[in-house]
Amino acid sequence: MFRIAVACLVGAYLPMAALAQTVEDEHGTLNPQDTGFGRVLSNIENGVIDMPTCATGYYITKSGRHEMARALFEACAEAGYTGAMTWMSQLDNNALGGDYNPDAAARWDKRAADLGDPVGKFNYGLDLMRGHGVARNEDLGRAYVDEAARNGLKIAKRLQGAGYDLDEVTPDADNWKYAPLF
Repeated sequence: MFRIAVACLVGAYLPMAALAQTVEDEHGTLNPQDTGFGRVLSNIENGVIDMPTCATGYYITKSGRHEMARALFEACAEAGYTGAMTWMSQLDNNALGGDYNPDAAARWDKRAADLGDPVGKFNYGLDLMRGHGVARNEDLGRAYVDEAARNGLKIAKRLQGAGYDLDEVTPDADNWKYAPLF
């Protein structure tokens, strides 16, 4: 009760922002941001790349902050997080926070695949089967899909079961045309 009363009393004389201000000095950090986008950006700026930081990129991109998400995912991808590589591919394929770049998207998929990520294998297999961002090679694409299926990826097994009919997993994707939203 006393702590609440003191906080209320102090709060009556100081703005809340002053109470929670982060201060860094030779003794350490006072009132560090423990959560939120501010903490994520602070982590990235300070070279702290960890799974919670990288996972926050999902919420950042879903909130429409694609440039911020791109910076976060690129740092995480460069640190070896394959899920971030998949998100970089998504951003490049959809011109989110940057230009439409199917070649870069395929490179991100390949990097994730080369690191053993089943989603990266599946996506790169699709890239190869379609010739999207990479030279078309249906046999090699199927081999990547097969490997993803062996790794337990259900959508890869679904594609196999459909005789590699791409419309089974991405209906009409071959008919989509990139068109800027603005």
